[in-house]
Amino acid sequence: MAKEWILNIATNRWGFNKKNSVGPVSQWIRECSPKTVNDWEQFYYKKLAEFLKIKGIPLSPQEYLEDLGRKLYVKITEVIQAEIEEVTEQDCIQYIYNLVIHRTYNGYLTEIKTIYGKLQKELGVEIKPAPDKWDRLYNVDFYIQVGEKCIGLQIKPITYQQTPEIHRWKKWLSKTHKKFKQAHGGNVFIIFSIKKDNKKEIYNPEIIEEIKQEIERLKRQN
Repeated sequence: MAKEWILNIATNRWGFNKKNSVGPVSQWIRECSPKTVNDWEQFYYKKLAEFLKIKGIPLSPQEYLEDLGRKLYVKITEVIQAEIEEVTEQDCIQYIYNLVIHRTYNGYLTEIKTIYGKLQKELGVEIKPAPDKWDRLYNVDFYIQVGEKCIGLQIKPITYQQTPEIHRWKKWLSKTHKKFKQAHGGNVFIIFSIKKDNKKEIYNPEIIEEIKQEIERLKRQN
């Protein structure tokens, strides 16, 4: 298993599985529609021979694949080995620290910024970052100015495992959000962000219509 992992990393790193190395294999196997692996092997060698001729490589398909394998071996035993020898204990400690602190934090901020952009586009109004004091007092990340009043927004990234806890967050934050409304006139809305198919989405999209209604309510009061 460890050997497969190393081979996979090195192959991807140096592109030995790319089109310019082994040809468009995904396309070719569909052209072949093989019934057996032998069908595919014979078809592939034929296509690869044409591919090598175009590139001016004077090797048979079998010789060419062996040559790629030897190049991969050199990369693993010479390049990767030399790189491994340069890794120190402190490098590993620092990497783990950066992974769980800085990279996690930056990913969290990116998720919030992505949802922020989607909200601004959907609502068609300017959304401003809240002052630091508002974050501490009211648990508000952003706000929308409507005349002299403000609507508060809080973006809460969650996982699917955390969705049953949504009502608890709402209950926990309700006190500070009531204080915001008393001070600034508008309600605070919690936008839950979740990853779906590796994309960041608003888990409770109905909140957008609720925010629009709150904007209209405050406009009527101005």
